[in-house]
Amino acid sequence: MVVARGPPPAPTLPSQKRSTNYGYYIPMDGGGSMLTQVQDTYPAGLGEPINVIISAYSDSEVLLDNGDSGGLINYFQSFGFSTECLGQHSGGDQAADLGDGNGYLNETAVIRWDYGDATLGTCQETVEGGNHFRYWKQNGPTADSGAIFMATSYEMPIAEDHNIIVNGYNLGRDWLVGNATAQSTILPTPNMTNTSTYSGQTSFNNYTYATTATYLSGLLQNTSDGINHYQSVAVSGSNAIDGLVALLTVTIVKTPDSSSPSGAEWSNRPAGLTWTLLAISCTILASLL
Repeated sequence: MVVARGPPPAPTLPSQKRSTNYGYYIPMDGGGSMLTQVQDTYPAGLGEPINVIISAYSDSEVLLDNGDSGGLINYFQSFGFSTECLGQHSGGDQAADLGDGNGYLNETAVIRWDYGDATLGTCQETVEGGNHFRYWKQNGPTADSGAIFMATSYEMPIAEDHNIIVNGYNLGRDWLVGNATAQSTILPTPNMTNTSTYSGQTSFNNYTYATTATYLSGLLQNTSDGINHYQSVAVSGSNAIDGLVALLTVTIVKTPDSSSPSGAEWSNRPAGLTWTLLAISCTILASLL
């Protein structure tokens, strides 16, 4: 007997076929979130915004999680951030689900403002506070973009339990972008929109990087709901976060060549903004005393 059958079901595309036109997969499309998972918050369940992404359209060498061959750590050092003090991790871990099939994973590392010293400066940041970020790589089995997701904020000194300064999520994002794009003046955080863009170059260890930052809306909300430290971070009359995410696209425009002395190192960090941020941090510290 012949059994009548309907049309075959439409093929189901694997989730890694989600649009990659952005240079990343949208975490929420795979059940993820643009908020981190923070331990022991009150009330429970608060998170911190993932407010910077390094696009998968960046040079592949930049996205390698190392300091060699112009990799990610060297890129961070080119604009004033470095690994934790003497390799010792401080502070509680945060986790993120980037919607890539890996579920919630603890941060790859915490990267701190190095106060002009890529070797020991993060020890000063650990004590005195400053800009810092956690990062994760979107490389799970269902959404392997290779993009880097960063939760950036400006924290108070350790004596203040590393709480986040007023407006510290938005300011931390914009101060990082200002350094990564070598801006000579502080970015106008209150005036940022999804049309804001910045570009510039930084250098370290004979590698020069060109970074373009484009601000995006739609990945985060303009809200205080669910945000860690929302009571103290929110500016009077405004929310704890403005809902914008900075997308960085990074290319290596200069590499070491055979004419460079063996082992030579040099940097060309955006000194003007570096010293401006140092002055700001001193002002903030003074106000806390």
